[in-house]
Amino acid sequence: MSWQLGAFVVLALALTVGFTWFERTRPDARIVALVATLAALAIVGRIAFAAIPNVKPSTDIVLVAGYALGGAPGFAVGAVTGLVSNFFFGQGPWTPWQMAAWGVTGVFGAGLAVVTRGHIRRWQLALVCTVIGFVFTVVQDFGDWVTYSGHSFAQLLTYVGSGLGFDAIDAAGCLIFALVFGPSLLRGIQRFALRIQVRWIAPAGTALVLVVCIASASGIATRVQTASAAQSPLGYLYSSQNGDGGLGPAEGQSSSPLFAGWAALAFAAEGRNPAQIRHGGPSLLQYLESTVGSQSQAGPVERTILIAHACGVSPKHFGGHDLVRELQRDIERNGSVADQVPWTAFGVLALRAAGIRPSTRTLDWLIDQQDSDGGFSFGTKGDPSDVDDTGAVLEALAKVGGRRASTARSRAIASIRRQQNSDGGFPSEVGGFSDSQSTAWAIQGLIAAGVNPYSVHTHHGLSPERYLRNRTTPNGSVNYSKGVSQDPVWVTAEAIPALAGKPLPIARY
Repeated sequence: MSWQLGAFVVLALALTVGFTWFERTRPDARIVALVATLAALAIVGRIAFAAIPNVKPSTDIVLVAGYALGGAPGFAVGAVTGLVSNFFFGQGPWTPWQMAAWGVTGVFGAGLAVVTRGHIRRWQLALVCTVIGFVFTVVQDFGDWVTYSGHSFAQLLTYVGSGLGFDAIDAAGCLIFALVFGPSLLRGIQRFALRIQVRWIAPAGTALVLVVCIASASGIATRVQTASAAQSPLGYLYSSQNGDGGLGPAEGQSSSPLFAGWAALAFAAEGRNPAQIRHGGPSLLQYLESTVGSQSQAGPVERTILIAHACGVSPKHFGGHDLVRELQRDIERNGSVADQVPWTAFGVLALRAAGIRPSTRTLDWLIDQQDSDGGFSFGTKGDPSDVDDTGAVLEALAKVGGRRASTARSRAIASIRRQQNSDGGFPSEVGGFSDSQSTAWAIQGLIAAGVNPYSVHTHHGLSPERYLRNRTTPNGSVNYSKGVSQDPVWVTAEAIPALAGKPLPIARY
């Protein structure tokens, strides 16, 4: 009994810490919904294959969730999967063990993303899922030993040994499921996470909110000049800069290299030097140099090279890092970056900004990913195309000669034109509602390809440029879509270069 009690105390503490970790990240409703959706998928997957002992896709789904979203949401997906699915299979002493094991699987997925720099191949993912699937069932054998045996070492070997056959079946199932849907599921989650920006932000304290309310009621206008300046998109970015030099997803929120990076490109597009943008402390450029070491994935490295180029500094000596070398290390043998269209397109743009001519192999790989409708997707050929990535590829292929590149550009332009909605804007996915970020990418892609975006308009004369201006609010920020404000710093920063007619790479200020 002491073994059982001790084990369950440890399990209870582990699960409590895990869920507290998730709660303290303060995920917004969209992330909670995504966690719930992935947990539901894992639960349904377990139930759907109940007739086949130990074969289920749940472990793969949990690991991929952690890989794409991070440790806290990965843990939540895993733990919820174990708890809720057992309302179908039956609750018992095994439930906490399953919750903990799947929760740790999600955390392991997040660690794997760090080790692999966010880039993992199909077979690599499948082999990892196989090992984790085997370990997961061994943990269950250990839990049975704790719960039901006399706790001798010989009995432990018996429990684990007798379950090895079932453990191998579970591992084989994980291998098959990972090979079949692993990369597609990973790209889908990454795509969604990128669009909503999975970022955990603690809201301001109640006392601070009260002080602000009192100050407003008393007519204390300590930021009159800032408020006055924030009547344009660029003014909004000025007002959103924090004392550390960076910017967060919205005014007053913690800084992040993602939002600060896009803001730097927006300032450069308007002829403002990010090295001179400051609020009494470090400049925007200094903030980006100080945080460059925290960004190991190819996408952030590519963006930072573009920033360095726009600021007139060397990307080979940016905050003590050789970003060009880091990018070149991420280019695969087939010429792609992480086997993904957007990262490869941005890789082309970043290399061009660094004064390096992209290889023919990279350009050919990019052109080969064009879908039958002329568009490009977030993943590879065959995945649903979207305006964002089609616009990015148009920027990458802008200065590429040859018939193949010319044909690809013509087809991509036609694809973008077909996606325009009646409000003049463009959707992120075929048939969706217009949003400012997709519209901005469409404008930049068209400009890069030599197409005047004003010539792309509806029967009522509504152009994409007008769509963006109609989304601009009184404080200068650009709404994500009609009536929807989402990560306003990011959306505004991406809209500014489009409104300024500056495709990537943005020339030095």
